[in-house]
Amino acid sequence: MKGILHKLLVVFVGVSFLSATQAQDRKLKSAQSQYDKYEYIDAQETYLKVVKKGYKSADLYKNLGNSYYFNSQFEEASKWYEELVKNYPSEVEPEYYFRYAQTLKSVGRYDDADVYMKKFAETSSDDQRAQLFQDEPNYLKRIDFQSGRFEIENSSVNSSFTDFGSAFFGRFIVFSSSRDTLLFKKSVHQWNEEPFLDLYRAEYNPTNGELSEIEKFDSKLNTKFHESTPIFSKDGNTVYFTRNNYDGRRYGNDKKGTNRLKIYRSYKNTQGGWTTPQNLSINSDEYSTAHPALSVDEKILYFSSDMPGGEGQSDIYQVSINADGGLGEPKNLGNRINTEGKETFPFISSNNDLYFASDGHIGLGGLDVYVTRLNPQTDEEKLVVNIGKPVNGPDDDFAFIVDDESKRGYFSSNRDGGRGKDDIYSFLQLEDLKSFCEITIAGVVKDKDTEELLTGAKVSIYDSSNNLLESFIVGDDAAYSHVVKCSSKYFVRAEKEEYTTIEKLVETPGKTETLDVPLLLEKKVKTANVGDDLAKVLSLNPIYFDFDQSYIRADAAVELAKVIEVMNQYPDMKIDVRSHTDSHGDDAYNMWLSEQRAKSTVKYMISKGISADRLTSKGYGETQLVNDCGNDSNCTKAEYQLSRRSEFIIVK
Repeated sequence: MKGILHKLLVVFVGVSFLSATQAQDRKLKSAQSQYDKYEYIDAQETYLKVVKKGYKSADLYKNLGNSYYFNSQFEEASKWYEELVKNYPSEVEPEYYFRYAQTLKSVGRYDDADVYMKKFAETSSDDQRAQLFQDEPNYLKRIDFQSGRFEIENSSVNSSFTDFGSAFFGRFIVFSSSRDTLLFKKSVHQWNEEPFLDLYRAEYNPTNGELSEIEKFDSKLNTKFHESTPIFSKDGNTVYFTRNNYDGRRYGNDKKGTNRLKIYRSYKNTQGGWTTPQNLSINSDEYSTAHPALSVDEKILYFSSDMPGGEGQSDIYQVSINADGGLGEPKNLGNRINTEGKETFPFISSNNDLYFASDGHIGLGGLDVYVTRLNPQTDEEKLVVNIGKPVNGPDDDFAFIVDDESKRGYFSSNRDGGRGKDDIYSFLQLEDLKSFCEITIAGVVKDKDTEELLTGAKVSIYDSSNNLLESFIVGDDAAYSHVVKCSSKYFVRAEKEEYTTIEKLVETPGKTETLDVPLLLEKKVKTANVGDDLAKVLSLNPIYFDFDQSYIRADAAVELAKVIEVMNQYPDMKIDVRSHTDSHGDDAYNMWLSEQRAKSTVKYMISKGISADRLTSKGYGETQLVNDCGNDSNCTKAEYQLSRRSEFIIVK
């Protein structure tokens, strides 16, 4: 800013301008001081006045955008970041590409957001947020995949002020609110011009999630400053909660004069009240610790902090709780969970899942709620998963808690349509987290002989029960692609006029991957006449049966589908199904077995819609061998196999 002011003074000379510039300088210094202390509302007013008078600079737009961004006013932040990237492209640090992308998401401009995330990735290749974006370019589809698993409702406890950060406490929910503190405390917080937060409780109905009978929580815990985000032990005798750096007597600031957040602990006394809250050893005047959570066995405390040495703006940590209540050394949860952005509001469910809010993992805008297994045993359990809509949206969504038994819980959000700046939403979880194992079947349709791309070919995907899943016409690149389930069977059919229809059986593996399934079609060069064997005309693969069995196998169904398709094309055609065996085994038994197989084939074709009066069948056993491999012969396996065949003789 000083450099820009200096240039202005050199170009324009005059007492009146000098005075005006000095006034602007004073305003900017005042705004910067307010900004540095996180007094964003006051800083905004000052910056806006300066902008209105025509003053512009990259730093001004950065700070003005940040003053909205860090107050989760993303739409307003987006306007000033846009001025920054358009007017001062050479002064845009990579972090501002990221913040601008986040604000674009919050107004639904995901394509534009991706453009600036790509710029961020190009200039910050080592940043985990960039790597996550590059690793998952289809992140919106992955989020949609998990969406729809929750039914949400704005909670009746919300006020026109800020309400957030709920916790289970026996038959109560305890939450933070700034609703009526102005009646007794006239001060407001300069970050957001809201009255300070206190803890409240409401009766909790686990059947429907409804809350009622709202009242202030214990006065021993509430002070004239912020209290929020409590967590209680299962027996209800211990509480950890977040508070400003204030012990009831002393209000502490860091070296810059900023009051940080700390986690305090209190115990139930013998009279049922709460003891004076204790300042924990993990706290410091120089950084914040906030939003505590307890492990299932209550031996580990999880929390969020911006302490030195972390991955980003705020990280999630864990610390052991000793038998005497003392705490061990905090341990960062590492870059599987923490990014260079904000990770905060941890919660541990009874299933040992870690839920937390983050703007560093790829989401829908602002803070999104994510889940991962605390002690993963498989690669899939190591994934950090966005839990999807409607819990997550383009604004801040955070402070998620859930009762795994009832599937009910709460989260907080500043989304549009609420009653206050932040609201608490209740939810019912309708479905567990979906497995991300998925298979993409993809390939190209070509002429078998010339390898020419067959534009306009029709590709159809069927499940193992022959239910059509999708059918589409391939474009100029003759390519197709379809996502299916893991560990399943599918039929991929390709057809085009003047070509013989083909169908492939695809068995998918149990892990995510793309299967290349090329479809090579052969031009129809043969015509079928009465007496011809369709098996030869269609170049059918042998229709095999399991040893000593007569039911239709899946691979046989593929070949029969070709015969059925021809009969559908020629509704007057009639077929005689003839089944043959080789010379192995008893002659009479072979005759009986071939007869059963012929009948089974006819029965299967009837089940697929072919009229019974169009089909006849006969088994010939080993009476019509195609070579000299009769009884007592010494032929090879391949020679014997030639006689094991099915014929589909056109009789009309």
